[in-house]
Formats: sequence, C-alpha cells, structure tokens
Amino acid sequence: MELNGIKPADGAKHAKRRVGRGIGSGLGKTAGRGHKGQKSRAGGYHKVGFEGGQMPLQRRLPKRGFKSHQLQFNAEVTLAALERLGAAEVDPLTLKQAGLIGQLAKTVKVIKSGALTRAVKLTGIGATAGAKAAIEAAGGSVA
Repeated sequence: MELNGIKPADGAKHAKRRVGRGIGSGLGKTAGRGHKGQKSRAGGYHKVGFEGGQMPLQRRLPKRGFKSHQLQFNAEVTLAALERLGAAEVDPLTLKQAGLIGQLAKTVKVIKSGALTRAVKLTGIGATAGAKAAIEAAGGSVA
C-alpha cells in the first residue's frame, strides 16, 4: 500500500449536487426552486413560525401556567408509602435510599393518603395536619 493509493471506500463519497448548470443536468433553469415566490429568490426566506403576516399560532394562543424550578427540591410521601416502608424511624436519607423521594429533595412532607397502622418516628420531615394526627393516632411522632 502506498500513500498515493489511499482512497475512500466505494459509496462513501458522492458528488455534490450542481444546480443551475443547463437542462441536461436535470437541475437547470429554476434549479429545483420552482417558479417565482419568496422561496425561489436568493436570500428570500422567513423565520420559523412565520405565517405570511398572519398572526402566528404561538401568538394567537394564550400564555398559561407556570412550573417552579424549586419543585425538584420538594417531595411528598404518603402514609401508605410509610406503611409499606416498614421502618420505625424515618428521615429524608432513609426515604432517598428506599427510592420514595428524589435525590435532590431537600424538604419532605408526609400527606394523608392511605392508612398507617404501625408507629413511625419522623425526624426532619414535615407533615400535614391530617397526616400528623394519623401518625400520632398510630403511636408515632413527628419531630
């Protein structure tokens, strides 16, 4: 093998399409741009979403909703999830290891959904009024 004999594999390269080079090429005259209009002219195009001067869809629709980026740091745990967990003492680290809350969660709150039968001691975790009552009724505590 010589350096002057190196060439790309067959089919790896293909000739660039040369437009506007006569009728025999198949891309002569209008060069694949059709007849007249903004898209046929050099430098003539429009921005994404442009509808020919008509009010574009993204401006016709109302702005609605908001999602706070702080939500990724807050997490909720149900009473039913605590029941399934089966731990006597629960803190945010325990919940993260069990996969009940996300790894980024900083504040955790227990909500009253489902039932709790075993006593659970919560440390560093908040609880809604109803959830707190249910935890204390089962013999647990919220610190």
